Amino acid sequence: MSNRLATEDSPYLQQHKNNPVDWYPWGEEAFAKAKDENKPIFISIGYSSCHWCHVMEESVFENEECADILNENFVCIKVDREERPDIDKHYQEVHMLLNRRAGGWPTSIFCTPQNKPFFAGTYIPPESKQGSIEGMGFKEITKLIAQKVGENDAKLFENADEIEKFLKHKEHPKEATVLKEDIVKNFMLQAKNNYEVSYGGFSAAPKFPHASTLNALLTIDRLYDDKAAKAMVLHTLKSMKKGGMYDLVDGGFCRYSVDSMWKVPHFEKMLYDNALLCELYTQAYLTYKEENFLETAKEIADFWQNFMSEDNLFYSASDADGEGEEGTYFLYSYSEVSHALIENGYEHVNEILSEIDVTLGGNFEGKNIIHQEGADKPAYFEDVKKILQNIRKKREYPFIDKKIQTSWSSMMIKSLFTLGAIDNKYNLTAVKSLDALMECMYIDGTLYHTTLIHKKPKIAAFLEDYAFLAQAQITAYKFTQNELYLIDAQRFTNKALEEFYNKGEWNFSNGEFVTKAEISDNTYTSSVSIMVDVLLSLGTLLEDEKYTHFAFKTLEYNSYELGRKPIYSPYMLVQMLRYLKGDRVIKSNEENFKFNSYGLVGLEYPFIQFKLTGDEKFLLCGEKSCFATTEDVSRLNELIKISF
Repeated sequence: MSNRLATEDSPYLQQHKNNPVDWYPWGEEAFAKAKDENKPIFISIGYSSCHWCHVMEESVFENEECADILNENFVCIKVDREERPDIDKHYQEVHMLLNRRAGGWPTSIFCTPQNKPFFAGTYIPPESKQGSIEGMGFKEITKLIAQKVGENDAKLFENADEIEKFLKHKEHPKEATVLKEDIVKNFMLQAKNNYEVSYGGFSAAPKFPHASTLNALLTIDRLYDDKAAKAMVLHTLKSMKKGGMYDLVDGGFCRYSVDSMWKVPHFEKMLYDNALLCELYTQAYLTYKEENFLETAKEIADFWQNFMSEDNLFYSASDADGEGEEGTYFLYSYSEVSHALIENGYEHVNEILSEIDVTLGGNFEGKNIIHQEGADKPAYFEDVKKILQNIRKKREYPFIDKKIQTSWSSMMIKSLFTLGAIDNKYNLTAVKSLDALMECMYIDGTLYHTTLIHKKPKIAAFLEDYAFLAQAQITAYKFTQNELYLIDAQRFTNKALEEFYNKGEWNFSNGEFVTKAEISDNTYTSSVSIMVDVLLSLGTLLEDEKYTHFAFKTLEYNSYELGRKPIYSPYMLVQMLRYLKGDRVIKSNEENFKFNSYGLVGLEYPFIQFKLTGDEKFLLCGEKSCFATTEDVSRLNELIKISF
């Protein structure tokens, strides 16, 4: 029999509707029951494509003994962290406070009947493994907590009160630091210290793509001709796309690699990763003119369009697991690939198998992940890829989370507009997607955060939704010169300032959880840094100094942390450089923009805006004055350089 999650829209909550655990969705009913019956609260946070969330469901929440303990002694609440990032942010802070290290998913939180947290973990196995609290299994922990709460253990409740005080304590920056270009030196030192020289990236294993860090290095190279920054960007981007974390068959990046070589992925694919990497590979192509970077960017965009969209709206994620096991859809046996190649008339089968890393022993648990070591794909690969795709078509595709998220969708739309300046078909897709997103998520003057496709949204937008949507609209204006996009961007920015801004500080949410927005680029780019980007753009395009002022106050408020640890906030570092050096605005008529889109998007200086005027030539301007005119787009790089 299904539990209370059966009527929820969230795909993650739906996955748990048939658990023997008597789950509640987040809401007053659960908290009232806990108080009335004096029962501790167990809060479990995860998301639909999370592998370890599936493991915990199978080992704990489907375990009848665990379920009986929970149902008898606890009020249990399930939360989709993608649907309610405000709740997730709050409890990730709880985890950090209690464990002195970052959490992750699944997140497991235990609270008093008054909803004051006192214990936090991530995945907890059903059985204990060792004698310490760290190694206690779920059964032992829940029995102990139920006993302590039932006895009104004074120490437990004192600890919960103390934790609540810490959570309510608000820290302000120690002091302002002068914003200066020298902070780049600190960033470069920290990036080099973290850099993994063998295969690129900024850790050994597991490896995440760190798109914001790579974007900052790319920007630094464009500004300062920095050979070290260039080397780190090129080596990492080339290594990541060789196959494994990058799916050479269908396209698209998996969330992270469990090894240092980017070869063995955690197989889930997230919209935000692919949106940011599509943009990054596009910018890398424009900077270094390596065709395989453009190919990768297009393959990412095509994958999301072909596999992960409907009615011009983008789904949020696909699962790591298929047919009950991790990676089943993505893996190949030696025999099925070799037989398929022979059947299709290939003669040098062993040579091909070697080049795509398919062996008898396999490179992942006896099976094979398609991987290609060379910088360029062999000429035959496009045809072989179709054969590999046909093998996959016989399999069950991993579960797709069909949530539409304003922030993540906006990231992809922005990337498509940039890619569309090179290939117009992506511009057309971006326009349709932005229109569809606005129709779906902006209703009667209210912007919403997320909804299941074809459902009416219920959860109001957070800062990240305003930030990424406004950024996408400004990018849409840049590449279409449709002023309606700029008007919308200004409207959402004004609303974000009204709702979330206070003297340089930004909140992420202002509902039942007032959570501070971070400046660090963690899972994806900080919404605060995106707001600085948006504010600087509006200040330039509207020639309105109040937006530039809000951007400066945000940078100033966070300058102490930015100066000390710029590696944690690479996108904010880029926006600081932009504030210091200034935008350049190219003004011209519609025809000039239309027929020179590729030349304009490929200009070396990273902080450029376009503005439609009646000028028959290209007019190059700064914040308060114009410097030069030219009819030749190829002269703009030179003119921009001498404008400083």
